[in-house]
Amino acid sequence: MPLLSSEPIRARCLVKSNLVSTRANVANNRMPNIKVFSGTSHPDLAQRIVDRLGIDVGKVVTKKFSNLETCVEIGESVRGEDVYIIQSGSGEVNDNLMELLIMINACKIASASRVTAVIPCFPYARQDKKDKNGDIPEKDNNRSRATVKCNEWKFRELFRDFVIGNQSRAPISAKLVANMLSVAGADHIITMDLHASQIQGFFDIPVDNLFAEPAVLKWIKENIPEWRNSIIVSPDAGGAKRVTSIADRLNVEFALIHKERKKANEVASMVLVGDVKERIAILVDDMADTCGTICHAAEKLTEAGATKVYAILTHGIFSGPAISRINNACFEAVVVTNTIPQDGHMKECPKIRCIDVSMMFAEAVRRTHNGESVSYLFSNVPY
Repeated sequence: MPLLSSEPIRARCLVKSNLVSTRANVANNRMPNIKVFSGTSHPDLAQRIVDRLGIDVGKVVTKKFSNLETCVEIGESVRGEDVYIIQSGSGEVNDNLMELLIMINACKIASASRVTAVIPCFPYARQDKKDKNGDIPEKDNNRSRATVKCNEWKFRELFRDFVIGNQSRAPISAKLVANMLSVAGADHIITMDLHASQIQGFFDIPVDNLFAEPAVLKWIKENIPEWRNSIIVSPDAGGAKRVTSIADRLNVEFALIHKERKKANEVASMVLVGDVKERIAILVDDMADTCGTICHAAEKLTEAGATKVYAILTHGIFSGPAISRINNACFEAVVVTNTIPQDGHMKECPKIRCIDVSMMFAEAVRRTHNGESVSYLFSNVPY
C-alpha cells in the first residue's frame, strides 16, 4: 500500500495559516476613521475642536417641519466610522436635546462603529435627586400666614407635609436624559463639570467627566496679579470640594458661604465661614443661571472686607435677569468657559470674560479615538 505524501497536507496548512495571519493583521490595522458632527447649539465650539484636530466638520443638515418636528440628515457615510457629535445643553434645551438624540440614532442605524456624544454642558443636570423645596401654593398663602400667627407648630406641620408630598413626586430628570441617550445608541459620553459627579452612575456606558479646574488655575495665575493674596470662596456648601481642590493647588486659603432658609417665601440669608478681609475673593461655582446666589455672595464678601471680588463659573447660562444683576454687582470680572455660547452675553455685559476649553475637548476626542488615557486632562491643560 503506497504511503500518502505529506506535501499536500503541509501546503494546505501553510495556506490556512497565511490566511489567518492576514485576517489578523487586517483586523489589527483597521481602525475606524474619525467623523465629527456638530449640532446647532454651539457650532463655534465644534469648529474650534475640529480645527485643533486638523479635520473638517461632518456634513449634516438640520431643519424643522412646519409642526416644529426636528429633522436631521447626515450628509456623508459613517459606516464603520468613529463618530463624535458635539451638542451642548444650552439655549433651546429641549430642541437641542431632541436634535442630539436624533443625530445619535441616525449615525447608529447607519452602521457607525462607535458614537460618542460630546455634551459640554449636560442638560437637566440640576434635577439629579428627589429634592423639591417648593413653596406653599399661592391659594394657601393667606391661610398659611394666619396659621403662623395663631399657632406656629401647625404651620410647620402643614409645610412639612407639603414638602414631603412634593419630594415623593419630584422627577430625577438627569437619569431620564441618561436613559434617552443610551437608548438612542450612544456608546460613550464626554462632558464637563457635571453638577453632581454621581450622574455618571446613571449611565451604563462610559462617561468622561472633564474638569475646567486646570483652565481656571491657568486663568487665575495669568490674569490676577495678586492671586497669592486671594481666597477661594464657594457660594454654597455643595461646592466645598471644588474650592478646596483649587485652593490647595494655589496654596491659598478657602472660605464657604452657608445659605439658610428659615421660612417659606423668605429670601435666603447667607453666613460667611472664613476670613476674607483685605483679600481678593474668588467665587468658584460650576453653574450660574439667574445669578442671584453669586451676586448676593459678592455683596456679602464686600461687606466682610474683600478688596476685590471675581466669579469663575464653568457654565454661564445667564438667563432671566442675570446680565442686569452682574452689571449692577461689585464684580471685577465674571469668568466663564465657552461650554455655552457667550458672544451675546459678552456684548451685553463688559464684566464677562471667556475661557476657551475647546482644546480640552479636542484632546479628549483625540485620546479616545486613539485608545489613550484621558486622565491627563483632569489636571493639565493641553497646549
